[in-house]
Amino acid sequence: MNREAVIVDAVRTPVGKRGGQLREWHPVDLLAQTLATLVERTGVDHQQLSDVIVGCAIQQGEQAGNVARNGLLGAGLPLTLPGTTLDRQCGSGQQAVHFAAQAIKSGEYNFAIGAGVESMSRVELGPLFIPGGPRGQWYGLRALARFGGNIPAQGPSAELIISKWGFTRKQLDDFSIRSHQRAAAATQAGYFASQLVPVDGTAKDGTVSAMTTDEGIRSVVDPEKMADLAPVFSPEGAITAGNASQMSDGAGALLIAERSKAEAAGLRPRARIISMAVAADDPVLQFTAVLPATQKALDQAGLSISDIDLVEVNEAFAPVPLLWAAEFGYPQDQLNVNGGSIAIGHPLGSTGARLLTQLLNELERRGARYGLLTICEGGGMANATIIERI
Repeated sequence: MNREAVIVDAVRTPVGKRGGQLREWHPVDLLAQTLATLVERTGVDHQQLSDVIVGCAIQQGEQAGNVARNGLLGAGLPLTLPGTTLDRQCGSGQQAVHFAAQAIKSGEYNFAIGAGVESMSRVELGPLFIPGGPRGQWYGLRALARFGGNIPAQGPSAELIISKWGFTRKQLDDFSIRSHQRAAAATQAGYFASQLVPVDGTAKDGTVSAMTTDEGIRSVVDPEKMADLAPVFSPEGAITAGNASQMSDGAGALLIAERSKAEAAGLRPRARIISMAVAADDPVLQFTAVLPATQKALDQAGLSISDIDLVEVNEAFAPVPLLWAAEFGYPQDQLNVNGGSIAIGHPLGSTGARLLTQLLNELERRGARYGLLTICEGGGMANATIIERI
């Protein structure tokens, strides 16, 4: 029997700035609210769920101790339902969906949840950006020795990408301004409304109210102020706070099912997962693995890049989607059409779930067929997913 893994539904929280409106949410509770919303919307029989797989990149403090299991318990799901937490860095939420879909295609599961969560307000961030941060070297002496004692943090790697591809500061800033413009337009048009989990946000003055939009989006960005921002990683560099992703809080979740089982249960599949790939490349450059990951996913699906109607390339830093588009010759008007992590924010472990949710909804809104998501990941990895609207 040919088993198809399908997306039945997908939800995500509004994204909050680090220290912003979601700062009071414990990450387990934020995940629990997201999971509860997903299962309530779908009406899936809780007893049919086989697993809850959750991506989380910084598994320390409140996000340690298997946030997946704790989150599903907080969501009121069965005590007999297991959960596991994984770390594929920025692609963790996307990898969680891959593992759920792979288990369904193999016949082990019929229904599973792939999700992600990250509260960057409530964890220590040093090691993310500085490999020799307060918890010591990530890579260990042997891995460092293999690369001449120098595996840079992500920011310096982004500067290497800029040099290698010859991008200008203006190109980076123009792309980033467009990210905000597109995200603001999508928000104003209500494109995100149907996918958002209901959560309360806490304003600076302590006022609590329903949070219905992503906090980091700027409806107006002054190009002159953007150009005046100082480089972050070196005085001669081009990466600034304006052309890099925002540190953020958020969660997302997708119900993945075997198509015939979903239909038999009275659930309507929204998209078919037709290929999933993971790739790795030079950890010094870090961001180039989106290229082989994309090609692997296309080859598995038997498609060419011209077949893909919409693409999401995570905006960890502006040069990443720019290098991807340059290498594949992909039209900018089909890439990150509703803005990306530069405008909306990048809660690391949840971004993959958020972007799949947004891609699914935009395919449906446009009546388009194929969408592709690829996310660069720390250490020189990347995931890629191709979905087909049903």
